[in-house]
Amino acid sequence: MEFFRIHRTIPFMRHALVLNAISLITFVLAVFFIIVRGFHLSIEFTGGTLMEVNYPQAVQLETVRGAVTKLGYTDFQVANFGTSRDVMIRLPLGEGQTSAAQSEVVLKGLKEVSPDVELRRVEFVGPQVGEELVHNGLMALIVVVIGIMVYLGIRFEWKFAVAGVIANLHDVVIILGFFAFFQWEFSLPVLAGVLAVLGYSVNESVVIMDRIRENFRKYRKADTTEVINSAITQTISRTIITHGSTTLMVGSMLIFGGPSLHYFALALLIGIWFGIYSSVFVAAALAMWMGVKREDMVKPVKKDNVEVA
Repeated sequence: MEFFRIHRTIPFMRHALVLNAISLITFVLAVFFIIVRGFHLSIEFTGGTLMEVNYPQAVQLETVRGAVTKLGYTDFQVANFGTSRDVMIRLPLGEGQTSAAQSEVVLKGLKEVSPDVELRRVEFVGPQVGEELVHNGLMALIVVVIGIMVYLGIRFEWKFAVAGVIANLHDVVIILGFFAFFQWEFSLPVLAGVLAVLGYSVNESVVIMDRIRENFRKYRKADTTEVINSAITQTISRTIITHGSTTLMVGSMLIFGGPSLHYFALALLIGIWFGIYSSVFVAAALAMWMGVKREDMVKPVKKDNVEVA
């Protein structure tokens, strides 16, 4: 399916050097902010108080959030638990406070808005749980990266495997750099969004790489730059359809999904658009700089003891 077809090849690789330099600068800045500013971690990673409260009737989560905000909290999570009458509240533990004392203050604030609210349970989620989640998240990221490299290496060629992994890690680091610079809350949904971006970006890279391989077979006299340019040009319509529809969906989550989906959608939105950029100007350009050629992608066919490319 195509919205349009471009008959003239666009010379994308003509500006590859400048755009790769911009990518490198952006990547270095992202790493700098990650190291210097760090992340604003949610209570899943830092520990805090978990409260479960019950209302006699269904309650709007915005009402609960408003009551908690009035108490001076800015970093907290509110979500339904089981039914629309049961609400789970996650709070960062204040300095010098215990979970019991904190829950009493919060419950008092909730009762000022809804006197019939009832506290069901209070738990303390310790930092040890956070350390375990960080470890598991990093392990998941490493496994995904290794899997992508093995897949690209088997399906295409090692130069594309290296270029594809670097491009996908470029997207991940850029997303993390945004969260570090703006100090947006980094939670488990955000981590899930980062891992989703890895899979999404590699799909775009695979489409372009597959078209490059086809064009190496189709255009026997064209050089590598012409082949890559033609491959990217031929996939533009598909890219617009895919990323346009995905952006609409993620944008809807960002606008209408509420606080619980806000940063998850934000991570996806950044990853989607940087994924387009990295697939074209990072993965394809790096493969070109590493010297990918027709012989790497098209195996010679033996005919009468003579290899024919």
